[in-house]
Amino acid sequence: MSSSKEPNIEAGRLKKSELAANFVDLHPPLTPHEALVESDRCYFCYDAPCMKACPTTIDIPLFIREIQAGHPKSAAKTIFNQNILGGMCARVCPTETLCEEACVREHAEGKPVKIGLLQRFATDQAMGEKHPYTPAKASGRRVAVVGAGPAGLACAHRLALHGHDVTIFEARKKSGGLNEFGIASYKTVDDFAQKELNFILGLGGIKIEQGKALGKGLTLAKLEQDFDAVFLGLGLSGVNALGLKHEEAKGVEDAVAYIADLRQAKDLSKLKVGRSVVVIGGGMTAIDIAVQSKLLGAEDVTILYRRGQDHMKASRFEQELAQTHGVNIRPWAMPKKLLTKAGRVIGLKVEETSMKGKTLSGTGVTFEIHADVIFKAIGQHYVDVTSGALLLDQGRIKVDANKRTSQPKIWAGGDCTAGNQALTVAAVDDGRRAAESISSFLAGATHG
Repeated sequence: MSSSKEPNIEAGRLKKSELAANFVDLHPPLTPHEALVESDRCYFCYDAPCMKACPTTIDIPLFIREIQAGHPKSAAKTIFNQNILGGMCARVCPTETLCEEACVREHAEGKPVKIGLLQRFATDQAMGEKHPYTPAKASGRRVAVVGAGPAGLACAHRLALHGHDVTIFEARKKSGGLNEFGIASYKTVDDFAQKELNFILGLGGIKIEQGKALGKGLTLAKLEQDFDAVFLGLGLSGVNALGLKHEEAKGVEDAVAYIADLRQAKDLSKLKVGRSVVVIGGGMTAIDIAVQSKLLGAEDVTILYRRGQDHMKASRFEQELAQTHGVNIRPWAMPKKLLTKAGRVIGLKVEETSMKGKTLSGTGVTFEIHADVIFKAIGQHYVDVTSGALLLDQGRIKVDANKRTSQPKIWAGGDCTAGNQALTVAAVDDGRRAAESISSFLAGATHG
């Protein structure tokens, strides 16, 4: 690699018409006829493996049968009973490794029922209508929810459904969390995250206070004093470091932050992108930033992953999606040294790796790769903003099966908790479970 090669980062690599075409819906919705035909493929298994594979245990055979019978709104209610964010999950869930991988037709024919698209068909039918639920009689109890992401919204909705008064405290000026800021733009078009937020708030009994962050004027002690219970859906705010010299150089970027900027950009032609982009990581975020860099006009995009492709957290479908968009996935490669010039990154020295037994180690064989931009997509970590008030487990908040923390009035869910699966659908399940536990606690406190 020539160290004299200047970084090439600019906006407007593609015409607006090309960008609009690139960022269309990844999976166009089913038409009513297509939904009817697809629903007819379901065997309606009694002991449905697809339902067992769903983190929110949606009754999949039932909602598909309701679609088949011509009642998509009833199907939506079946979905919402377990997952009030079923519309978003239908768009972003890795169904290919969850419900659809478990589908009997997948095992028999290699072609599962399109459960995700059927779920989207049903929920989209219902979201434009009157909210399908009516809250219970007001309980007189107040619950604080910190974080307006998937876990917080799911918890707030279920609490409000039980008649509790809910206040959500959100650090950002816009709600939605990961759904609004962290998901590839082509997976959730037409401002869907905000439409779903408005749908959830349509139940009533939920108010959101923006710009309120725990640890920055908002304390657990104050929340416990002012509310009968507290739920924490804090997500992950810390970005894992490469641990290399010059990591603060210009051009070394956080993939999550860039995706957030892209999601909020009103004009993609003004978003700067490198001609040559390197992504370090092997999860969904790595795929998302790599594909979107390509869609913005980057010419060369390479994903470097220290292990083999089969070890990548991104599903095989996501990997193939990247490759069909021209992304080069290079496994068995780990960053060794950031190459810089005048305070800006110009490339990366990479060492090839191999497994020796169960240990990953460098082979000593190295190569250099040019990069205008290097994206870090090697995960995030929890930053404790509770001043040590809660017990942690492996660096995240310790919770029991009901998502209760070490403090009796505080629950938590989503990515900030130990053992979470780092999926939107898993965060929704955490929020729902916590809400049911909180509601039982409040009922006991009322009648105790």
